[in-house]
Amino acid sequence: MNNDLWVYVEDAAGRTKRVGLELINGPGRRLAEIQGGQLCAVVISSSAEEPAKAAAAYGADKVYVVEGPEYEVYTTDAYTHAFSELAKKYPPKSILIGASVDGRDLGPRLAARLWTGLTADCTQLDIDPESGNVAWTRPAFGGNLMATILCPDHRPQIGTIRPGVFKLKGDPDHSREAEVIREDIRVAPGAIRTRMLEIIREAGELVDLEGAEIIVSGGRGLGKAENFSYVRDLAKALGATVGASRAAVDAGWIPHTHQVGQTGKTVGPKLYIACGISGAVQHKVGIGGADKIVAINSDPEAPIFNIADYSIVGDLFEVLPAMTEEVKRLVGIRNSEFGIRN
Repeated sequence: MNNDLWVYVEDAAGRTKRVGLELINGPGRRLAEIQGGQLCAVVISSSAEEPAKAAAAYGADKVYVVEGPEYEVYTTDAYTHAFSELAKKYPPKSILIGASVDGRDLGPRLAARLWTGLTADCTQLDIDPESGNVAWTRPAFGGNLMATILCPDHRPQIGTIRPGVFKLKGDPDHSREAEVIREDIRVAPGAIRTRMLEIIREAGELVDLEGAEIIVSGGRGLGKAENFSYVRDLAKALGATVGASRAAVDAGWIPHTHQVGQTGKTVGPKLYIACGISGAVQHKVGIGGADKIVAINSDPEAPIFNIADYSIVGDLFEVLPAMTEEVKRLVGIRNSEFGIRN
């Protein structure tokens, strides 16, 4: 075993998923240096060139590449086999995997194959100063407390980390080069026990909450589905993405693709506006990475105000239209100054 730290860089239909780059660019570098090893990316794909370049641009020292037609679509059998063979040949000390849909499937299967532990859905990472083990912190007991977990007896240490918890810092350096190690790991068709028949998109529009810079979210305080128009109007004026609390999703007011929180998406926008959201622990966990939080609620004791940078106590049906009109006015002034037609 060496002291290297590996980050799984996920390629989905030719698009490099952001979470892997977040882990390289953020905690990966710091943890690798403390461990005294290199920061390495792992790319498994039918076309690995772009994700490998992205990994290098965001700071990977080394990129392990497994490429082949059997990796065009994620399957548990093929990806677990490829990843575990790599880990057996070049045993790392720690592995970080984004808690995407596929990452949440791959992580535990890989841990079982390597006879080690897994800490799932982490929101904080550090190195325990006494033992030198990775300190994996994650919500526990329904998000009511945070637990820090160590894996002292088995290697590699593996954890899945929620997307959006760590932000990309600065611009990628596309001139940067990393050592690329290619391994020809093939999987016989008969060894892959599942295959993709059809991809059924979830109802509702595609929503990129994890990559959004501004999010306007609605909660139970909206009262009914039709009142999400207030949230959508403000979001449109700001060029923002529409989010929602679990209560609003469970009520059927908006599709699950918009859900922010422990059971939805963890986000880290520059600005998060919570409209009629009380601020349950599960929701607060999901927005902890936001730079600025604006909360609008008629209840002055709402828990959301405990983490908000700006608090507005008032009727959201009065506040939101006023905010929307003011944003439109300011945008109009800016556009006129720069000669931009609305």
